[in-house]
Amino acid sequence: MSLLRITSFLLLLTASFAAKPAGTLGQADGYRGIWYMNQPSHDEYQYKYSGGFATYPQQQVPIAIYCKEVNKTFFCYGGTTARTGSDKQELLSMVSYFDHTTGMVPRPTILLKRNSTDAHENPTMAVDDAGYIWIFSSTHGPSKSSHINRSTKPYSIDSFTEIAVTNFSYSEPWYLPGNGFLFLHTHYIKAQRNLFAATSKDGVTWNPEQHLAHIEMGDYQVSWRDGTRLATAFDFHPTPLGLNGRANIYYMETSDIGKTWTTADGKIISLPLTTTNNAALIYDSRKENKLVYLKDIAYDAQHHPVIMFLTSKGYESGPKNGPRQWQTARWTGTNWLFKNFTTSENNYDHGSIYIEADGTWRVIAPTTEGPQPYNPGGEMVMWTSNDEGSTWKRGKQLTHDSQLNHTYARKPVNANPEFYSLWADGNARKPSTSDLYFTDQKGTHVWRLPAKMTNDFAKPEIAW
Repeated sequence: MSLLRITSFLLLLTASFAAKPAGTLGQADGYRGIWYMNQPSHDEYQYKYSGGFATYPQQQVPIAIYCKEVNKTFFCYGGTTARTGSDKQELLSMVSYFDHTTGMVPRPTILLKRNSTDAHENPTMAVDDAGYIWIFSSTHGPSKSSHINRSTKPYSIDSFTEIAVTNFSYSEPWYLPGNGFLFLHTHYIKAQRNLFAATSKDGVTWNPEQHLAHIEMGDYQVSWRDGTRLATAFDFHPTPLGLNGRANIYYMETSDIGKTWTTADGKIISLPLTTTNNAALIYDSRKENKLVYLKDIAYDAQHHPVIMFLTSKGYESGPKNGPRQWQTARWTGTNWLFKNFTTSENNYDHGSIYIEADGTWRVIAPTTEGPQPYNPGGEMVMWTSNDEGSTWKRGKQLTHDSQLNHTYARKPVNANPEFYSLWADGNARKPSTSDLYFTDQKGTHVWRLPAKMTNDFAKPEIAW
């Protein structure tokens, strides 16, 4: 990490503070998600991945947080200016909430127009101890158009102050109660993904960045918080394949706001990690000739981490790279235990894992074939395990007879049972409209957020 990059990041944050007055671009008249595609494949599947990506990607987290103080689940997503599938797409950073007291949602707030169609620039969020809502809008690459915004009032989405215009990709802004921000993110250096962390007590003044990893051609990570402890799991991109050859799983955690990072058994790791065989390695997928697609992290009652991921034979869509295997890696206290639980049709089928107070493990993911087979997503299914992932029961199929694939089911921080998973749908082979949905803990119903609102508040309708 060069001094120039550290300095430029800090200067941009400092120079931009309070540079713009409070405000937003107003409220939208409904919930409409961004449609996005990446890498045309010139076959029947059309793209490497594509579809309704309002809640994409898993490397950007959190996107939803339940706040018991006001009994609301706040969430953000990638919206669009398009009203039909044939309209020109333009990405919007959107913010809203579900009011558990009234069962209603407001018109969503348009925070930013991104001058982009790239769902990698979707927003993430944090809520600080005082209740202020922070929105981090990423950039996909080295340009200086990433944004940090803070609500002008606690637990309110009515207006925001622009704190910074800077550069970061794949934002993972974690607010650790009583300690401030530990902001995991990516910088592109010579077109390769480098993992970094930055800390701040107030979100305005930031300490110098810490370089976490750059292994061969770069890395992707997923993370999750357990109180004031934060864990990250990441892969590496081998030379010369890059991200289409993503491999391995590395794990490390911190309990002191990033001052030290350790393995699951407490051994201190020297950073940055730059070699494939290092102290954080827990799974060498290359020994099995498999690619790794990281999905999520959760913690059991003993505060042991569980990583959920999918393995595949190749990056292209279609049956030739199957079976795509969903797996979990659980730290037992002495070793990592790996278990399979189901298969999927696409590498970018994404779901979330929950470990609940009674010991139930729950996964919500698109593991059943949808109307665009072998493209990202499908029909959403709820899985449960009562023996720490050794065996799984396929529970409710949450959606069925859909016209569009559902994908990127995401869990809120402190998830309230009434708003347990948020996702979007979309045609995975051509541009389309995209609705947003949520379900409750038991999968009682799936609710659709209103695409068109005539009043300031509306009750989501039952879709299934």
